[in-house]
Amino acid sequence: MPVEKLDKRFGVTAVEKGFITSEQLFDAMKLQIIEDLEPVGHRLLGEILLDEGSITAEQISEVLEAMEEAIKL
Repeated sequence: MPVEKLDKRFGVTAVEKGFITSEQLFDAMKLQIIEDLEPVGHRLLGEILLDEGSITAEQISEVLEAMEEAIKL
């Protein structure tokens, strides 16, 4: 997925679809940054939100599909 063609990122798309709140996105982003500073490694926002119970696997798929469609436009 070419980054230069993405005008919306995963978290913004998930908020716009009503799957998560902006607060849940912010909290997941904070956790992602904290984990990036530890030897744990990088987790994607979708994985963090899924592990936190904030989003379902089906919703993640829907967000990713919407992002792919945006690239085609």
